Amino acid sequence: MSYFSKFPLMAYDVKGIENYKLLPNILRRVKLRAGIRSGAFLFDKYDVRDGERPEDIAFKLYGDPELHWVVLMTNNITDRYYQWPLSQPQFQEHLKDKYGAGNEDAVHHYEITQTSGPTSSSDYSHMVECNSDEDNPSIISNRDYEQRKQDEYRQIRLLDKRYLDSFVEEFDNLIRG
Repeated sequence: MSYFSKFPLMAYDVKGIENYKLLPNILRRVKLRAGIRSGAFLFDKYDVRDGERPEDIAFKLYGDPELHWVVLMTNNITDRYYQWPLSQPQFQEHLKDKYGAGNEDAVHHYEITQTSGPTSSSDYSHMVECNSDEDNPSIISNRDYEQRKQDEYRQIRLLDKRYLDSFVEEFDNLIRG
């Protein structure tokens, strides 16, 4: 059963000429309960491989590529084209489209290490954006910046298949309303 077949139908006049058709109400949204989202025991960490799609992961884990929506929903991905890791050729094309050919390695921004706490040796440190006139800033290129985003997208959580039937059942109940 496909994802949109679960949605309630609504009358919609596609052309505005009072010729109504019944279509899935794709504006209907269901949000994961906070308890489910934070339940670490329900999920396994997973690194998306180059070129791997949600359908591939759903087939590998659940035996059904139609359950790709479970992979997307449990990771709060609402746009699979901009919140899912790109393949290497797509990434190269994205860099050219966004920054222009030849500007992929231009400066995106500068960063410095910032530490917190009384001593820097045992405390938390992280990189923060800064101006170029700071002492010894690191240069972050457009490519570096976009690669970091891709690396974040690559790290997802997968619902343990023991909980799949309950998850789908709850989704079905919530989407019907």
